[in-house]
Amino acid sequence: MNLNEFFSWFPWWGYVLLVLLIVFLRDIIQKKHTISHNFPIVGHLRYMLERIGPELRQYIVANNREELPFNRSQRSWVYASSKRENNYQGFGTDQDIYAPGHIFINPTMIPYALPEGHPNKQTPSLLPSAKVMGAYNKRKKPFRPKSVINISAMSFGSLSANAISSLNKGAFKAECYHNTGEGGYSPYHMHGADTMLQIGTGYFGVRNDNGDFVMDKLVDLVNQHEAVKAIEIKLSQGAKPGKGGVLPASKITKEIAEIRHIPLGQDVVSPSGHKAFTNMTEMLDFIEAVAKETGLPVGIKSAVGKLDMWEELTDLMLAKGIGPDFITIDGGEGGTGAAPPSFANHVSLPFIFAFTSVYQIFLKKGLTDRVVFIGSGKLGFPSSALMAFALGVDVIQVAREGMLSIGCIQAQVCHTNRCPAGVATQNKWLQAGIDPALKSERFYNYVKTLRKEILEITHACGYEHPSQMTMKDVDISMGDNNYTTTLANVYNYEKAQVPFKSIADLIACPHLGGKKETNTALA
Repeated sequence: MNLNEFFSWFPWWGYVLLVLLIVFLRDIIQKKHTISHNFPIVGHLRYMLERIGPELRQYIVANNREELPFNRSQRSWVYASSKRENNYQGFGTDQDIYAPGHIFINPTMIPYALPEGHPNKQTPSLLPSAKVMGAYNKRKKPFRPKSVINISAMSFGSLSANAISSLNKGAFKAECYHNTGEGGYSPYHMHGADTMLQIGTGYFGVRNDNGDFVMDKLVDLVNQHEAVKAIEIKLSQGAKPGKGGVLPASKITKEIAEIRHIPLGQDVVSPSGHKAFTNMTEMLDFIEAVAKETGLPVGIKSAVGKLDMWEELTDLMLAKGIGPDFITIDGGEGGTGAAPPSFANHVSLPFIFAFTSVYQIFLKKGLTDRVVFIGSGKLGFPSSALMAFALGVDVIQVAREGMLSIGCIQAQVCHTNRCPAGVATQNKWLQAGIDPALKSERFYNYVKTLRKEILEITHACGYEHPSQMTMKDVDISMGDNNYTTTLANVYNYEKAQVPFKSIADLIACPHLGGKKETNTALA
């Protein structure tokens, strides 16, 4: 019998039995996996179910409000908004409105009515910042963001080229700014949107071979790119405060290495702290030096834990008459890339506790008017955003919500380079599934919808702009006590009043960002 005759005679189920026999022998011989050794063949079912367990829970087991970091209802709202589909819900709320921490926004009996000729009559989503970055410190190039909703720091490298391009093109349409993240200013940030250049502890893109900050490189970059409107110095971030950023070697391409000025083939971990300064006094001097050389507003980003350095910072601001033009408070619930669970789960305060702790220090020292406060940490939904405005936030940055709008499915494998949606990966095949022309439109739709709904609720509260929200305009459910109380009672302060005349006055500002050829937002 020749080989062909043998294979034609050998039945198909024989091949199956042969494969199972090989797997059986392999299982009982190996000692690495106890389950498959003790239960040959069938033990593999356990590993398979474990692997697809998150997907099973996400689509079959968990209810609409159960998952973290974003539940199904939140994701569905982002998806529907980004696609311009019906994002309403029927038959009332399915939330437990008596649960502790539930947000209640207090409407007035007679809402604010837009007068004839009001800018929001023509453009319902037009919502600029009520404050100007760099105004107090008299920077050469002050900046008023044309959108109160903007893109938080997410680096090229952590996110794919197509994802960054989609976000930047969408930001151009939505006239919001795009924070570059600490990974440097890439070609994918150059599609027209205003950008906030972030400088982290690794000084990527503005460093020498030793990893030291080089001022001349920063000045050259800013001079070459008019879209850079502000500079953010990252001290720490919510997902891993005090540890610096992490970019696995598997994600580092030749292009990323050139943009960041880093070696190929090894993990890149940013230092935990800056080398350009080592204390609060040196940090203020560094901020002033960067602002003087670039002419741009300069701010800081930080997670929050111990408050003694915030006290020191504010004391120095009073004594020296200088300071950051904006402060980004990043909540501990944030995170779009790789972080150790011990840091992501336990180090630094969540946004609402972090922000209120810092804001009160600035409030008691009369410094709130000097600074534009930026909030970051799951604030990309109307109720969360309005709560943040009521607490004292001036501008909001969204990260994961923006990722969801361009196709992220919350697979939570951002750190593996295997993101199935092509958002958080450098795999060419996976990221090819993202069409920047389509996804940019979806991000634009999401931002536009979010701003529009924020404005609609603001009007229901009797105000023209969310900066007018007070801490008595939002109640929090106290859970078992069966009552609600205002933010003012919970956190024991009243936010400082933000000077505001009208939205028409804001869009007439010479420092307004957005599209310079028209200087008007899209409807």
